[in-house]
Amino acid sequence: MSKRDRLSGNEAIATAMRQINPDVFAMFPITPSTEIPQYFAQYVADGRVDTEFICVESEHSSLSACLGAEAAGARAVTATSSAGLSFMTEVLFVAASLRLPVVLAVANRALTGPININHDYSDSMAERDSGFIQLYAENNQEVYDNYLMAHRIAEHKDVRLPLMVCEDGFITSHAIENIELEDDDAVKKFVGTYEPENYLLKEENPLAVGPYGVSAYYMEARVAQAVAMKNARQVIKDVSEDFYRTFGRKYDLIEEYRMEDAEIAMVIMGSSAGTAKATVDELRKEGIRAGVVKVRVFRPFPAEEIAASIAGCKAVAVMDKSEGFSACGGPLFAETSGAIVNMDNRPKIVDIVFGLGGRDFTVTAARSVFERLSAIAAGGDIGPVYTHMGHRMK
Repeated sequence: MSKRDRLSGNEAIATAMRQINPDVFAMFPITPSTEIPQYFAQYVADGRVDTEFICVESEHSSLSACLGAEAAGARAVTATSSAGLSFMTEVLFVAASLRLPVVLAVANRALTGPININHDYSDSMAERDSGFIQLYAENNQEVYDNYLMAHRIAEHKDVRLPLMVCEDGFITSHAIENIELEDDDAVKKFVGTYEPENYLLKEENPLAVGPYGVSAYYMEARVAQAVAMKNARQVIKDVSEDFYRTFGRKYDLIEEYRMEDAEIAMVIMGSSAGTAKATVDELRKEGIRAGVVKVRVFRPFPAEEIAASIAGCKAVAVMDKSEGFSACGGPLFAETSGAIVNMDNRPKIVDIVFGLGGRDFTVTAARSVFERLSAIAAGGDIGPVYTHMGHRMK
């Protein structure tokens, strides 16, 4: 039976880790994810887990240690943020190419420069093509729940890919919220034990890990990764459905909020979706048919689901909390645009980059976006497709 508690996102992740009891946790601290290994270190000291807790000299080393553990047949985890995730870049690609299902907790934080320790998605979006599955959370409950589902998704025989559980740095990582925690035994039963098919220490079937990919085989390996990422779509759905049956909280690749008859809509991620929903509630009282599509899973990208969700809309704003420096929009906009490119009746779509480096996103700001969409839906000029919101420079 679940119980109510008050936890920060970081403590929620550490609690989920404790309940799962991984074999290895390799850590190196970086704000705002540092609390995760701090909490977990206390669990180790108190004898509440059997985990081998390894303190290493860098984020590159922490993920490398996890790869060694996973290759040997162990369940391995770590956590990081911002520049720490960037320092892992080489190893992120290795983890995915070796099909090692490490679960990485990411407290999203802006990348330097200029130096900034607040939230946006520039760190994880910079790694969107590394081969990691990426889950994003709106609130602390979703952070906890995503982590409970993460290992089953990553370790599934049709997937076997590493996975990032992303939370908004300081907004969800440090803010304390009421959440439902599940019993330890129920979590262990839901997640199950890690039983890899092949691994270094399997005596009856020795194998090499990380061979040189000559031209005759490199593309086949990459295509196998691509197929695994495609497979992850259905696995995420299946695990989410089992999670709903087991714990009563329902998730999918996206979340639709008041989209059943929406004429205008926002496509958005993370904690900002809560602000967008509150704005929609206000607009609905005024007779404005607004809605929100929250993207919970960015990799694999839910193209079909988003396209179906916004098919009935006249105007849509994609809200990018990271700057792609493409000169034509951010990464969420690029993916969403690709999702609707073959639709017969496409909505008008604009990209708005917002919230960089922790800049506030308020109901007033969200309302201004919907006001612009209402004007576009009424036949007004779409204006610049790619804009920034909330900055002082014109």
